[in-house]
Amino acid sequence: METAPMLTWTLQQEIPIPPDVTSLLVDGETAVASFSTFRDSATFTTRRLIVRDAQGITGKKVEIYSLPYSMINMWSSENAGRLDFNSEIELWTRAGHIKIKLAKGADVRRIDSLIAWAVLSVAKA
Repeated sequence: METAPMLTWTLQQEIPIPPDVTSLLVDGETAVASFSTFRDSATFTTRRLIVRDAQGITGKKVEIYSLPYSMINMWSSENAGRLDFNSEIELWTRAGHIKIKLAKGADVRRIDSLIAWAVLSVAKA
């Protein structure tokens, strides 16, 4: 039985690490790579994926999602084809199913390798 994703995010292009991510990090955690989202950013750290989501008309209301790599059980990646312009990553976690859509300009293989590094190396350490 197919279940609908609990969360859906759209990542666009890789960007410099946003300065405000630093205040979210714990001791020994460092930011590795960030991607722009529709209104904000998603950052891969040495311990988790942090998605910052500004909401409302002014964007002053901000929701922060934090997904520790140890919660990811499985993932899949799908690159865009000739007629299908959308790439996507899906994560199956202990918390639910997350779909990450990739806009044109986001490198699906770069993101797939970041998740592989995080889940297979970082989360097991």
